[in-house]
Amino acid sequence: MSEVNTAMALLINAFSKYAGKEGDQHSLSKAELKELLQNELGELLGKANDKAAVDRIFKELDTNQDNSVDFREFGRMIFSLTVMCHEYFASKK
Repeated sequence: MSEVNTAMALLINAFSKYAGKEGDQHSLSKAELKELLQNELGELLGKANDKAAVDRIFKELDTNQDNSVDFREFGRMIFSLTVMCHEYFASKK
C-alpha cells in the first residue's frame, strides 16, 4: 500500500510544484501545464515541446473551459495515461 501512497504523493506534489506560478495555486495555466508535461512527463509524452500538441491537451483537459486545469481535470489525464500504459504492458506479455 505504501507504493500507492507514494505514487499519489508524487502526482499531488508534481501538480503543486507547477500550479500557481502564474497566479491560482489550485490550477495550471497553459504555460504551467506545458512546463509540467516537459519536465515530469516528457519521456512518456514525447510531444511536450510541440505547441499544437500542448494546445490540444490543454483544450481537452479544460472541460469547464475556464482557461485553467484544476486537479480534477489533471487527474483525468493521469488516469488516461495510466490506462494506456497498462494496456501497452499487458499486450507485451
